[in-house]
Amino acid sequence: MKSIGFIGLGTMGEPMAANLLRKDYDVLVYNRTEGKADSLAELGADVAASPADLAKRVDVVITMISNDQAIEEVYFGDNGLLQVLKPNTTIIDSSTISPALARRLSAAAAERFCDFIDAPVTGSKPAAIDGTLLFMAGGDRETVAEHEELLLAMGREVIYMGPSGSGANAKLAHNTIVGINAAGLIEGMAIAAKSGIDASAFLRVVQGGGAASKQAELKGRKIIEEDYSVQFSLELMLKDLKLSSVLTDTLGVSTPMLESAKSLFQLGQAAGYGEQDLAALARVYESWIGRRIGESSAAAIEAASPAEESDPSYAEESERRKKARVPLDIPLMMSIYQWEGDGAFRGHTVRGRLLDLSEDGIQIESKSPLEKDMFIVLHFLQESQLPPMTARIIRIERNNDAFSYGCLLTGLPLYQRLQLQEYIAGQH
Repeated sequence: MKSIGFIGLGTMGEPMAANLLRKDYDVLVYNRTEGKADSLAELGADVAASPADLAKRVDVVITMISNDQAIEEVYFGDNGLLQVLKPNTTIIDSSTISPALARRLSAAAAERFCDFIDAPVTGSKPAAIDGTLLFMAGGDRETVAEHEELLLAMGREVIYMGPSGSGANAKLAHNTIVGINAAGLIEGMAIAAKSGIDASAFLRVVQGGGAASKQAELKGRKIIEEDYSVQFSLELMLKDLKLSSVLTDTLGVSTPMLESAKSLFQLGQAAGYGEQDLAALARVYESWIGRRIGESSAAAIEAASPAEESDPSYAEESERRKKARVPLDIPLMMSIYQWEGDGAFRGHTVRGRLLDLSEDGIQIESKSPLEKDMFIVLHFLQESQLPPMTARIIRIERNNDAFSYGCLLTGLPLYQRLQLQEYIAGQH
């Protein structure tokens, strides 16, 4: 039986290494954070001092590391494993990394007469604990077949995807679906909750109908019970969606749903939920609907009762929140486009100032007369690093020698709205 080195003992790596030990493999472990190996040492694992120390002493190295930067350190750093790798060693990377980095690692291993398999997994912490992970493997087919028994000590299936990088490609495509499914589940649960529907009852509908999914199975109860202990963290979900976005740009694939999901998880990260389970995205939706998704239906009905809504103080407070505006004085340029007929537009640029921002729009002042329902493109100072944003004029007021324009921001992705809010916050 081959000796195994395991690097990366986090949420997924620790139970994977534990399953190898339970299957009587000799396992040498290393983790960049001290103390992570203690529980495995109790199961019989030896602990290496560095990735290089580990690589000298084993036949197979398995890595399960959080991101590309950490992989670079473990493989190519001062005490990286590639510096001392013995010929005929096999490296299996089960991290979710960019396909380009997977191919680079494969080439670097080949230079030392070693084999490399990119074998990321599907299945979060429960599957890692139960040993029911599914491996999607890229690399030489014979090498993958030779190590299938080892992988099945940690999982239930190994699917060969193609040459080096194919496993990484498959994982990013898979996690794109995971992110979209998770966001869709949370959005649907938010709609039901805002409607006063009991979350547990609605989850039964989801799981028994066409909306059933693994995410509903894994995350539905967590959302209802506000249990955001990590199975797969929000920040790692966002990392994978960003990698997928880069990949799809390279492939030339249009991915509007991926970009929407990525924007949502960026909001979750910015709100401070990155280290919680990805289901914590529900907290963002809860802030929008003004209640907890798992709140009882009776409480929801009471919260939405006509008596409360008819109360003058309630109505006044709701209107105040809706109309709350942040006073500003930020210079900008506006591109104005007018229809000339025969398929032609005429455009020009005018100066303006952003006066205030509310939840649903902005107010701009300019000395240039514009028209209602006109679309304008806003250009902020270069230092803001904000992209151009499109707005539609819905209200016009004359203020002495200037005009005040109430505008709705149109087609603005969530991450751009977040960028705008962050920039404005920095101006105070």
